[in-house]
Amino acid sequence: MSRPPIDPIALFDSWYSEAQATETVNPGAMTLATADADGRPSARMVLLKGHGPGGFVFFTNLNSLKAAELTANPHAALCFYWKSLARQVRIEGRVERTDEDEADTYFASRTRGSQIGAWASDQSRRLADRALLDHRVAEYEVKYAK
Repeated sequence: MSRPPIDPIALFDSWYSEAQATETVNPGAMTLATADADGRPSARMVLLKGHGPGGFVFFTNLNSLKAAELTANPHAALCFYWKSLARQVRIEGRVERTDEDEADTYFASRTRGSQIGAWASDQSRRLADRALLDHRVAEYEVKYAK
């Protein structure tokens, strides 16, 4: 039996490559667990957008609940679960914001529909009804028509 690499990032790279080849659903989906200033936990799924020796990258709206929690308490945990491999990876540590250029580059890479959805929604806030979201989407489609 071979021994895993001592470098945990190298091991993650190997396992992530396997998951990309075998997972039928997004292998970059990960649970992000945060806690507010009082220690109340919160967890949700986010998507891995990059990783390496400097850390694991995901993006969020700065007005979202997760952004507020990370501002109040910049410690978080990630958990990947790859059913096809019967493996999970847990990561814990301090979270730092990416620079604005990296965030802008990511946003520009999103599909037009995804960009409009981001502009139209008030992250982590309730909407009166679906019609309000549909109306906002229509407004942004006109406002940012190509």
